[in-house]
Amino acid sequence: MLEVRDLEVSFGGVRAVDGVGLQVREGTLTGLIGPNGAGKTTLLDACTGFVPARGNVHLSGERIDRLPAYRRARKGLVRTFQSLDLFDDLTVAGNVAAGLSVAASRRWWHQLRPLPSADTGTVRDALRTVGLTGSEDHLPGQLSQGRRALVALARALVARPRVLLLDEPAAGLDVHESEELGERLQAIRDGGTTIVLVEHDMGLVLGFCDHVHVLDGGRLLASGDPEEIRRDASVRAAYLGEENDA
Repeated sequence: MLEVRDLEVSFGGVRAVDGVGLQVREGTLTGLIGPNGAGKTTLLDACTGFVPARGNVHLSGERIDRLPAYRRARKGLVRTFQSLDLFDDLTVAGNVAAGLSVAASRRWWHQLRPLPSADTGTVRDALRTVGLTGSEDHLPGQLSQGRRALVALARALVARPRVLLLDEPAAGLDVHESEELGERLQAIRDGGTTIVLVEHDMGLVLGFCDHVHVLDGGRLLASGDPEEIRRDASVRAAYLGEENDA
């Protein structure tokens, strides 16, 4: 569903992503992990067109790396951000409805009329999917950081992504909330959305993902299923500083 080839991103003399090539299979929940500074978010930025990059990005076999960010989103490559970027003066429902602009050619918030009932139902369904039913009329400032992240997730879902890129959605969640998020992400995957999850919560990644890619120093260090990643000595060395004799 998503493939990158020889992807490179440089900031001055620093190569943040260094020749990465990887594939994300359709219908999977794929984790992307690595130590701080490994290049995970920069890789998402490059795939979605938010930073200049060299290399190729393909979505369902179509090369999209020459397209601007908004056109990549309209092709179905949708993401969330660590900063969340919610509109503090809009309700939760209003924030989620903003994502409808990606899936529709018109932009309803420039029109002085209510949302069509079908769109209202789409927003309500997205909020139910992420567990925010009953919070429609709240302002983002009234929510915890973890629940604010769920608003951003719901906003991405209403864009009807083919591939959904999530940048640390579990930040601010406790262990129980993280497990609930993992179950919700698996349900979203089972509903037909391919997901790439950038996350530091290893319990979430290794407990719920189908496949995991590991970055270190801007390079792809390892790929495999969660059990293979647990056993990989190079991954333990990158995370824990263990000596790797391989």
